[in-house]
Amino acid sequence: MAVSCSYSSILFPRSTAGTSSIGFNRFPCLQTLRFKSRNVYPNSRASSVSASSASRSLEALIFDCDGVILESENLHRQAYNDAFSHFDVRCPPSSSESLNWSLEFYDKFQNLVGGGKPKMRWYFRENGWPTSTLFDTPPESDDDRAKLIDTLQDWKTERYKEIIKSGSVEARPGVIRLMDEARAAGKKLSVCSAATKSSVVLCLENLIQIERFQGLDCFLAGDDVKEKKPDPSIYITAAEKLGVSVKDCLVIEDSVIGLQAATKAGMSCVITYTSSTSDQDFKEAIAVYPDLSNVSLKELETLLQTIVTAA
Repeated sequence: MAVSCSYSSILFPRSTAGTSSIGFNRFPCLQTLRFKSRNVYPNSRASSVSASSASRSLEALIFDCDGVILESENLHRQAYNDAFSHFDVRCPPSSSESLNWSLEFYDKFQNLVGGGKPKMRWYFRENGWPTSTLFDTPPESDDDRAKLIDTLQDWKTERYKEIIKSGSVEARPGVIRLMDEARAAGKKLSVCSAATKSSVVLCLENLIQIERFQGLDCFLAGDDVKEKKPDPSIYITAAEKLGVSVKDCLVIEDSVIGLQAATKAGMSCVITYTSSTSDQDFKEAIAVYPDLSNVSLKELETLLQTIVTAA
């Protein structure tokens, strides 16, 4: 998500003494993040484009995974914090307790730095490389720093898998019902995620159940395309595999990056936002929802059929 310095501010509280949650005062760009305003609106694009219409028919419903089927970011945060606790990561080294990324911090941080290893490397570089049970003193060589990052990331990944498999995690409201409605109506179903295939398979098998997962008409992960979202490749590829025109596909996303990928592919997109994406600019979506609990297939069909496309 692009961070600007011209929109209304969302201020982070500064960390208190004796805690290693985050030193916001050291990072002006993280201390004061600014976002475009978010409007919740149905069928918004119809009012902003020309009046030459082309009717669309919903033939395929395409779901993103992280943030749409699963509100995963807080689970990733939990896994990171468990890793920091397990290895007693003190950052900065003078901290009196293990590093803990707060929910408020992580909601913004995960939109600024992508990928697990880059997140930790950026954070340690800015806050000071930590002490831990792996290194009594902060690692100084590139090899030692890479070993620290790799070990933390590997442990975090296994912990995340344990959380997903625990049975305590459920799909976001309305997702499974909407999938079943689409299947019963003869619509094609697909999941397209930028995450690694093994991670997505794990989530789908545990959250929507193996039968639904195996019944998907198309399943694509980040491994299956050369470019990640916001590049449209994954959605263009999905349409080709489904044998459906892009204009007859409807994508469900949670972030502006996914929205851009869908619209660049020529597909319409609805947003079901999360706490970490709620302030993003979704003006290109045909509808924006807090979740899918009250969203029916008929409503989505009506939205798609009444789109007024640009000339």
